[in-house]
Formats: sequence, C-alpha cells, structure tokens
Amino acid sequence: MSGRVYASILQRASACTLTLSSAAPFQCAQLKSVTSYQPRPAHHRHFSSWGTSRKHQLCSNGDESGNGRHLSTRQDLDFQLSQVQINSVLRSNEQTVSLPEFDGRELSVVRKFESNQLAANTPNEDRRSAASCLQSKGMLFGVFDGHGGWACAQAVSERLLYYVAVAMLPKESLEELEKCMEHGRPVPPILQWYKHHTDFNYRESASLYIDHLRVFWQELLDSEEHDEGMSPPDALHRAFKRLDADISLEAQVPLSNDLMKSTAIQVAFAGCTACVAHVGTDGIHVANAGDCRVVLGVQEDDGSWSAVPLSQDHNAQNQAEVERIKAQHPPSERDTVIADDRLLGVLMPLRAFGDVRFKWSHELQQSILASLESGVDLDSLNLYQYTPPNYLTPPYLDVAPEISYHKLRPQDRFLILGTDGLWDELGSEEAVRLIGEHLSGIHLQAPVSPSERQLKLGQMHELLLKRQARASPALDTNAATHLIRHALGTGEYGELCQERLATMLALPEDLARMYRDDITATVVYLNSDLARSQHR
Repeated sequence: MSGRVYASILQRASACTLTLSSAAPFQCAQLKSVTSYQPRPAHHRHFSSWGTSRKHQLCSNGDESGNGRHLSTRQDLDFQLSQVQINSVLRSNEQTVSLPEFDGRELSVVRKFESNQLAANTPNEDRRSAASCLQSKGMLFGVFDGHGGWACAQAVSERLLYYVAVAMLPKESLEELEKCMEHGRPVPPILQWYKHHTDFNYRESASLYIDHLRVFWQELLDSEEHDEGMSPPDALHRAFKRLDADISLEAQVPLSNDLMKSTAIQVAFAGCTACVAHVGTDGIHVANAGDCRVVLGVQEDDGSWSAVPLSQDHNAQNQAEVERIKAQHPPSERDTVIADDRLLGVLMPLRAFGDVRFKWSHELQQSILASLESGVDLDSLNLYQYTPPNYLTPPYLDVAPEISYHKLRPQDRFLILGTDGLWDELGSEEAVRLIGEHLSGIHLQAPVSPSERQLKLGQMHELLLKRQARASPALDTNAATHLIRHALGTGEYGELCQERLATMLALPEDLARMYRDDITATVVYLNSDLARSQHR
C-alpha cells in the first residue's frame, strides 16, 4: 500500500478543497496529483494495497496553484504542526521493553525491543504482538496488516502466538493444560505478553477462542508424533494454517450470541497479512504470509551496516509467487488470476488470513451473509455483497507461510519487523542504516570519490547537503519512532524536512489514507555476546 503518492502534496497544486473542524474550506496548495487522482472502486479500496511508490521534493517554498497564485506552504496549509505536536503524534504509540539477561532458564537472546505505530486509517488496521514463551523457549514477535477493516488483524494478533506456543509444547505440558481445564483449575500461563496500554482484546469472543485453542491442543495430544513438541518452523506453519481454518469455521457454525456471530463473520470476511519471528538460542525462524517484512541488521567488520532479508514479499512483484498461484488454476485463467498486479484484479497481497471472499464458494458466502439477523447493517461491519471478477475455481488465496531460518552470528545486531506501510517509504538497506547509526551513534561517510571531486560547484553543494543530513543527531530515543519519522519526513537530500513531516501527520482522516498507509515497526535488539560465545 503505497504512501509515497503523498509526496506531491507540497510540491504541486490542485483544486482540492478541505475542511478542518470549524475552519473555512481552503485550497490545498501543491496537491497537483489529486487533480488526476481517480478514486478506486469500492472493492479496490477495501481489498487492495495502494498503487506505486513515488517521491518528490516537499520542502519547496511553493508551486503554481490552479488559479495561478504562487502559494506558500506556511501561509496556506493551515494544518501545519509544530515540532512539539509532531513529536506528540509520532510518540503516542511508542513501546520500549528491556528484557532480563537471564530469564530463569537460559540467557536471553533478546536484550530489548522497541515498537511504534502510526495510523492512516481510522481506526488503524495494523496490529503488533510480542510475547515470551513460558513453557518452551524463545520469544515471538509479530506484525499484522489488516485490509477490509481491522477485524481480522485484531483476531490474528490476539490468537496466533498462542497457536505457535501450544504447537511447540511437549505432550507432558499439553496434558497438564488439559487436566487443568477438565478440573476447573487455573491453567499455567503459556505466554508472557508485552502489551501497549492502547492494545485491546475481543472480550466477547474470548471463550470461543479458548475453546478452539483447546481443541487444537487436544488434537496434538492425540497425535503419536507429538511427544517432544514441534520444532519452531513446524509450529509456525501449523499455527498459521490451523488458525485460518478456525477463523473460517467460526464464521460458519452457530454461536451463542449475535455479537459473537457478527464478529466471527466480520473477522473471516476481512483479511490480514502476517509476519512472525521466533527468536531463540538456536536462531531466528520467520513465517511470512503476505507483504509484511522482516530484515536483519548486520554490522560488518568495518563498522558499516548491511541488511539481510529474512522474508519475501508475497505480491505481484514476486514472480515465483505469481507462478505458484497460476499453477493452481486452469490455463484458461492465466490472464485473469493476476490482473493489474492484484489477485483477480482486487487484492494486492497474495497470501493472507481471512479473506474468505477469495477462498469460499460463492454460494457459501451468500449463505453466511444471509444468516445474519435481518436488522444487521452489513456496511457497518465492513461486509457487502460482492464477488471478485472471474471467480471460477476457488480457492484463490491461502495463508500457508513461507518459512526461513537464520543461525545467529556475532555480527547480527537487530531485527526490523514492519508492515508494508513502512517498506513503501524505506528500502531495507536504508532502514537498517538508520537503526544501525541510531544504535551506534556513528554516522559513517564514504570518502569523496575521484568522480565526486570533479563535480561542479552546485553539484558539490548538493553532495555536501546529503552528507550533512546523514550526520544529523537522532531526535527520538525509540528506534521504531526514528524509522517512522524518517519514512515520512526525509527530504530530497536525506535531511529531515519539517514541512513534509508536519503535512503528512496533519492530513485529515479522509485524505490521509490516499497518501500513506498505516505503519507498524518493531525493532528487536539481539544479544550479540550470546551469539559470540556460541561461535567460539
């Protein structure tokens, strides 16, 4: 979902009119792209990840407006924010958690993690999760990007880590869980969650979620192959598939009350991509379904930073993914399965939870929606009667994650987990450099090359500005906030541009989503001393 379309806001002009609270309508200076912007059909707005990334200079003094007047950003964009207001908006969802060096069983692989979110949608459709496994080893981190509303991302963020942790439990631990449930005793905790104060759970569905988690561990108990518990990659794969199956089932079966039923249907018809990392002493396992991303930050011997991708985006830019999907359908559908870089011309991520509109038969979809009470407003639940074009041989979508493994090394310093709203604005290498320099406080500059020494005066000035921008001190102690600030506020020379950032943060709710996406970033700092001792 591209956010860089916003870059023309301050550079270009348009006839777009905005109204903020009781203020009189005013013309958006330098919003030239809006004049050619065509709103997408409703089904595209619900399901698709937006457009192609574009970035232009935002820190110019003005541009020609539709009426020929030369407009100053400072004069005409009344929704500019002060530095204090910018910081308040950026930092409102910050989270910083330091972990003990020893967790009572072994040395901790994670020293600390920092996370943040910035919404473009109202409400935010992104979710994040972090937890320590209490009855098995390691920590779990996840980022979840919802579409068609926030319902699916909310449910998956609450439930998926439990499914992973349960799958890794040995049979002895599962038996203890079952005995506690049978005799009404307190169940030993499975996870230690690290929640932000704004996080919430589906309280009305908690009993349903527990019941289906219990059915999952009962099936594991019945398996003769589950004595020692699953390995992290097997547990991740099984958890993704099982939770998605439970989401589908819950929308089809009778439930105890109308609220629980409508919630289950809303979760199933919405969708979300997911990327989860299990970090343990044996290394990092990543499970990805969709276009969230995990990148490893590596510090080389010379002090420079490099990015190692631990996941692959599942979208139309991934040719292997496109061919995988086409191979699952008749040759007659090769030209329609992926159209306009979207699944059936509608959905940009090619793997996801929920999204039963791309998995169920048309008849089942109609039947389930018709089962809702006649007085229920489908629009209020983000539900509507719609079938994707060329919907001939479902399912077209699944959630089977792609699993990767990385053995920890002393030079591996941190992980960055981000939803695609972050990666629309920053490349992996740039994100790692920003965090690396934020961590070390050292801003490495390559020597001026012989070709650069031949630059003309104006070009040399531009080079100087770029090098000065890299040496600017960080404004945020939280590394995730540092990433988001640079994702939205970096100018032409790599400098932080106050006007660009202020404008992007102050866009009205109905306009913000046209120019940027929800952003979630989690930075996980690794214990390099532990990795060093293992390599001796």
